[in-house]
Amino acid sequence: MHYAPRVDRVSGEGAAAWHIHGEAQAALRQGKDVIVMSVGDPDFATPAPIVARAVQALEAGDTHYTGIEGRSALRQAIAAEAMRCGAPAVSEHNVIVLAGAQNALFTASLCLFSPGDEVVVLDPMYVTYEATIGVSGAQLVRVPSMGDRGFRPDVDAFEAAITPRTRAILFSTPANPSGVVMSREELASIAEIAKRHDLWVISDEVYAALTFEAEHCIMAGLPGMAERTVTVGSLSKSQAMAGWRVGWMLAPEPLIGHARNLALCMLYGLPGFIQEAATTALTDARGQIEQMRDTYRRRRDLALDGLRPADNLTAVSPQAGMFLLIDVRQTGMSALDFAWALYRAEGVSLLDGAAFGPSTAGFVRLSFAIGDEELQEGCRRICRFAARLAADQAAEKAESPA
Repeated sequence: MHYAPRVDRVSGEGAAAWHIHGEAQAALRQGKDVIVMSVGDPDFATPAPIVARAVQALEAGDTHYTGIEGRSALRQAIAAEAMRCGAPAVSEHNVIVLAGAQNALFTASLCLFSPGDEVVVLDPMYVTYEATIGVSGAQLVRVPSMGDRGFRPDVDAFEAAITPRTRAILFSTPANPSGVVMSREELASIAEIAKRHDLWVISDEVYAALTFEAEHCIMAGLPGMAERTVTVGSLSKSQAMAGWRVGWMLAPEPLIGHARNLALCMLYGLPGFIQEAATTALTDARGQIEQMRDTYRRRRDLALDGLRPADNLTAVSPQAGMFLLIDVRQTGMSALDFAWALYRAEGVSLLDGAAFGPSTAGFVRLSFAIGDEELQEGCRRICRFAARLAADQAAEKAESPA
């Protein structure tokens, strides 16, 4: 049977990165001794006030169709959250509620790009970006940000990547997988490129509420950027609502109108009781965000301390989020081989950093979205495995002829 060419475009090379995670999850369900550090699904339960509001709405019969763009109260709360982060004056008319940030990215791609377009993307990048851009027929163009410069964006490389076919710039800040928070100066430099070449900017800001020492700056708040920026957000990480599938696009009104037309055909609105819970998450229960951010900051520090004994591993301290990158090149193994060997030897699952792009080849990504004790045990197992690798290397060196 015949399938459309787009089914190949939406597979993406990054999809293979999740094989180790799938195996670890299967082993966990079988009761095996594994520690899953390969995915960013918060281990917290969704805060009780949010759940209570959903239950209340369900019991009140809130199970009917809702408006395609999302309820006014929720869109107002999202607009207020954006302005709290430095966005210009925006209203509910600049917001559409969608089924998670991934759906928002997919919607933006279909509304903005055509076959033959190019989208400049900061590498490393989240694994689904390639397929999300590819579904529109556009071509993804990678701009590397290397580990030797802390995975900071290279603005000159952005400029060099622009061609007459370039339609947009896409990046995440705070970044997944690196945890880098772009500074106002870095964003301003990218903004100048976008304005000079008349480009859209898609700014994935899912981790905006989970910054540690660095302050998050919203791209849409910079001069002249509100009319050309799509801001993507979500409650999955900041309020432990990954399974609720609540995300959004903040964009100029004409684009919101196009996104609404697409959502009419694709989603037909989100459940009302979930929207009520999401509104509570951004209003009455907003204080929970700060508690989760403080927890992730503490866990980051626990992970960094736990990995310090491994002389042949170098952990890169993130500025935000729930992930850190570990440079494993001193072990002499590729990151993919390291990840699988670690899993088979110690039952700890990490992701091969190469799945996020060539810039993170030689790195693995560790998620600290697990409990403190499990996190510390996972780090002990990683260090134990790294120590065995170092001992094996030393033994081989001693046995080799001079």
